[in-house]
Amino acid sequence: MEERPETELISIPATPRGVSTPEIQTPTGQRSPRPASKEAKSSTAWTPTSFISPRFLSPIGTPMKRVLINMKGYLEEVGHLTKLNPQDAWLPITESRNGNAHYAAFHNLNAGVGFQALLLPVAFAFLGWSWGILSLTIAYCWQLYTLWVLVQLHEAVPGKRYNRYVELAQAAFGERLGVWLALFPTVYLSAGTATALILIGGETMKLFFQIVCGPLCTSNPLTTVEWYLVFTSLCIVLSQLPNLNSIAGLSLVGAVTAITYSTMVWVLSVSQQRPQKLSYEPLSMPSFSASVFSVLNALGIVAFAFRGHNLALEIQATMPSTFKHPAHVPMWRGAKVAYFFIALCLFPVAIGGFWAYGNLMPSGGILNALYGFHSHDIPRGLLAMTFLLVVFNCLSSFQIYSMPVFDSFEAGYTSRTNRPCSIWVRSGFRVFYGFVNFFIGVALPFLSSLAGLLGGLTLPVTFAYPCFMWVLIKKPTKYSFNWYFNWILGWLGIAFSLAFSIGGVWSMVNSGLKLKFFKPS
Repeated sequence: MEERPETELISIPATPRGVSTPEIQTPTGQRSPRPASKEAKSSTAWTPTSFISPRFLSPIGTPMKRVLINMKGYLEEVGHLTKLNPQDAWLPITESRNGNAHYAAFHNLNAGVGFQALLLPVAFAFLGWSWGILSLTIAYCWQLYTLWVLVQLHEAVPGKRYNRYVELAQAAFGERLGVWLALFPTVYLSAGTATALILIGGETMKLFFQIVCGPLCTSNPLTTVEWYLVFTSLCIVLSQLPNLNSIAGLSLVGAVTAITYSTMVWVLSVSQQRPQKLSYEPLSMPSFSASVFSVLNALGIVAFAFRGHNLALEIQATMPSTFKHPAHVPMWRGAKVAYFFIALCLFPVAIGGFWAYGNLMPSGGILNALYGFHSHDIPRGLLAMTFLLVVFNCLSSFQIYSMPVFDSFEAGYTSRTNRPCSIWVRSGFRVFYGFVNFFIGVALPFLSSLAGLLGGLTLPVTFAYPCFMWVLIKKPTKYSFNWYFNWILGWLGIAFSLAFSIGGVWSMVNSGLKLKFFKPS
């Protein structure tokens, strides 16, 4: 009987149908990794190293076998190990995974600096120099630690990526409790911030028009509500960008404009002559209880200045992740750069604004004070440019804070239909969301001034929940320093949340719900 060549004994397993390509085409034309199909999830599933099997290696000599074993180890080291949900390739947050450290810096800076920074001098008017600087410093360090915790927990479980804040909360607290604890504050923070941005953007556009037009403005100027509608329409047009990575350019614009107008506001304020009868003593209240509630509301404003943690996992989800290049490395690198610039914006605005106006600071913040005290002293073009930068920043911030809500809408649609959203469905969701925020803003025009209440209600997202999730997922040694440290920080965050919320409600009732962000004289 004729012997057959030895090489014919080699058999390479055929690649199962449906997993011949590791990527799929998303609705927007971008490519996103996808997991294997159900057929490939069996014990015979194809992997990048499955062809290097003992059956394959048995007839080969030792040198070739050694080379292939080394190749197998390399592929296992750098290969993508995370099991991905096929639905993620259809959703705005995870549709594109080509993010990097630069995108992370742009997104974090755009989410971390905004209109809430302009309210910090208001908090200082109630807290004074010492307690104002101390509370701002503690809050900054605290939220920087919890941001690091979230970045590390993104892939805390091997083979699993927590792409959204609610997903991580479910992993830590349980499916049902995680949704109850995290869904309301994250959605409230995203939608509430979007509504507040419509109010502030519309008001700022109105002031910009008044400054530019000046005495030439004659007949029938737009009303405030009509300016809200103009700003909402611009937001809806920009919201048609499909996913989180696609708005990286807008986040860059938002970051640059935030840094620029924050710097301009405090520089213009300190360069002008300070108002007469200026005092740096904390504002006095008619009763002790009123003083306590005012201080709590002021601390809530400080807490609200550090928003954006509800977007940390979503930003990190846009990055590719492998054993050799995990996503937490570029994410943390970009976050450190972003929060360096955030500190350069928040601290000068708070300190410079309080130095320039003291306890004469109006409830609308430093931009309101600049317009009210120095509108005739500062060149009209410089003042107009400051307001225009605020408008650009509000337009950019609206996009990144709305993206988790868009993602939730589309997740509900795709889970029911088992197919990606068409362009028309996606556009319909975003138009609907934009006008819902517009109508809420018209019905509740004081929402933009409720920074203390917003800070109190959403404080656990930034200061408390990450500490609890670290203990429950990482499971540090019981009664160790790490264990005590995170439990104490978490419960302090919950206590502060309740106290600041009470202070915010008291502030609303005390002011008769007549607060406005801008009260131009």
